[in-house]
Amino acid sequence: MSAVDARAFWITAPGHGELRAETLPAPGQDDVVVRALFSGISRGTETLVFQGRVPATEHQRMRAPFQAGQFPAPVKYGYANVGEVERGPHHLEGRRVFVLYPHQTRFCVPAAAVHVLPESLPPGRAVLAANLETAVNGVWDARVQPGDRVAVIGAGTVGCLVAWLAGRIPGCHVELVDVNPQRALAAGALGVHFVDPGSVSADADVVVHSSGSASGLELALKVAGFESTIVEMSWYGAGAVPIPLGEAFHAKRLTLKSSQVGHVAGSQRSRWDNRRRMRFALDLLADPALDTLITSESDFESLPRVMAHLASSPGDTICHRIKYS
Repeated sequence: MSAVDARAFWITAPGHGELRAETLPAPGQDDVVVRALFSGISRGTETLVFQGRVPATEHQRMRAPFQAGQFPAPVKYGYANVGEVERGPHHLEGRRVFVLYPHQTRFCVPAAAVHVLPESLPPGRAVLAANLETAVNGVWDARVQPGDRVAVIGAGTVGCLVAWLAGRIPGCHVELVDVNPQRALAAGALGVHFVDPGSVSADADVVVHSSGSASGLELALKVAGFESTIVEMSWYGAGAVPIPLGEAFHAKRLTLKSSQVGHVAGSQRSRWDNRRRMRFALDLLADPALDTLITSESDFESLPRVMAHLASSPGDTICHRIKYS
């Protein structure tokens, strides 16, 4: 390899990014060199990182597995890279893999960090793996049971995936809620009901909130039934969010519970680790219906402009995919 082996996307200041040359370390006998094929933008978290909105208290906890630099900037951040192993142990060479790595054309990581894609999984769809892993953890945290009435508020990538998972549990009635009527197309492809915020059914057994808005969280508290659980999957970064706990919150004996992917849900932790959970997510991605969530694509060279656009005017984007030449 030449002295400069790769190019990577760096956030250089809040709201600004650029592509930089990278020199890869010499791979050891237990390392692999991966050539990127696709990466996905995790629009909620990556937007907050791009805008410099990671609170100082969370700088360490919010580090991605192969992050370089420090918050707020300059920082190389991301965790949805799909590529092909160019060099490494014989059983991995030529295999297509998912890695929790930032947006970069080629990279070197320990072989233990790669997750081989199932043969049935197209690499372009595999960019959803990290978001699906998050959704799996959220469903576990919510403890959705057969026959439950489930409201999922916020039809971004994670919200759509939560609704899809819950809709596969026998007897569950799932409503996917969003202010954008275009999300009805995704809901239909995923086999769940779409409703606008003014039409959500009351008395939900489980509510999952993923809209990232105060109004969405207020709606979640409103539609939850007696002794229901509201699972908060939004991450607000440095923003302050008002919560109307002075209304029926206490009378309905509601539980407001956080969910975050960094730790396996407590209900599963004795039997599952992160690697088993990721393998499960990759197997689930065999369903071609999930292609509906990848609503736009651009080439790597345009990533600085695309990231700025998504952070300011996401429009109808659910998941945006980056394609490498």
